Amino acid sequence: MLNYNLRQCLPSSAELPDSDDTPVDNELQNLIPNLLEAILALVWQNRNDWFFGVDMGIYYAPSQPPLVPDGFLSLGVERFIGEEGRLSYVFWEEDNIAPIFALEVVSKTYGGEYERKKVDYAKLGILYYAIYVPNRQYRRKRQPLEVYKLENKEYILQPDGRVWMPEIGLALGKERGTYLGRTREWLYWYNQQGERLATPEELVQQERLKSEKLAQKLRELGVNPDEIN
Repeated sequence: MLNYNLRQCLPSSAELPDSDDTPVDNELQNLIPNLLEAILALVWQNRNDWFFGVDMGIYYAPSQPPLVPDGFLSLGVERFIGEEGRLSYVFWEEDNIAPIFALEVVSKTYGGEYERKKVDYAKLGILYYAIYVPNRQYRRKRQPLEVYKLENKEYILQPDGRVWMPEIGLALGKERGTYLGRTREWLYWYNQQGERLATPEELVQQERLKSEKLAQKLRELGVNPDEIN
């Protein structure tokens, strides 16, 4: 009698398509989750038990097409897989760990973010699901940012505003800021005290201001900062 290892019979991420060739019709659908990932890379730089995917397929069953959120976060998985990284997020290669957070950024036309995708993500067991409408013109009667929590297999809309997610240890919110030279409303992570976590650009700016202040102080003391090694 032969014994089969079921996992060995499942397709690997290299064998699964990593793109459905569907064009992204709004650049903010990448920029917004990219910013969230960049902030996490700073605050969790010493952690290797998380992964944030942007516009990446989530394969949950071999016979089903992937789900492709604009962004998603998984905890308890390896952050880096080889030098080339993940092609897709494949459940049976991730110890069947579902993402804990998924984000959809609504473009000019709604794509089932409030209906079909809510059902799909709930079935996967994704604990938090956020929907963000970046363009004020298309917000209609919806809140700009809606965050849902899975309770008894159903998504429950959380109170408007910054939503604290204790399982992640962060809150999600929105405010006006500048990213890659573009000033507008962005999504950010916040700590439990409600303080917004800095972006990479902001940290560079802070260090530059510190250097300038130090140089000015040295000049006031009659020291040429350029002569200090």
